[in-house]
Amino acid sequence: MDSSRSAQRAVIQFLSAEGEHASQIYSRMKGVYGEQRLARCTIFRWCQRYEAGRVNIRELSLPGQAHVVTNSATISAADELIRQNRRITTREIAVQFWIRKGTVHHIMYKNIGYGKVCSQWVPKHLSANQKTARWN
Repeated sequence: MDSSRSAQRAVIQFLSAEGEHASQIYSRMKGVYGEQRLARCTIFRWCQRYEAGRVNIRELSLPGQAHVVTNSATISAADELIRQNRRITTREIAVQFWIRKGTVHHIMYKNIGYGKVCSQWVPKHLSANQKTARWN
């Protein structure tokens, strides 16, 4: 028997759609799943959400900032800012673009490939010309 969270959630959704009360659902799940069942408060909370018409919490779009801010325009603008001022902080970039500091950190380290050395942004991967210049 599948006692995962998603399986139990599907059972709660089904029984709630049939019109069973949350306490009845809890007692039935207690008999079927035993100690591996969800907490009582979780079952009641999900029953309330299903009764309110919220079928799947993850399908709802929440108001606010868009989830995708790491587009090519933001990445190139951040790269340009760093080329102008190597000592700019992630906080200053975040304020300028109205995005979170963690997103700026992701852009810098993952997308562009910069790292901080002695409070300056430097490329993590050197080109062949830069490598030979360091040797000389």
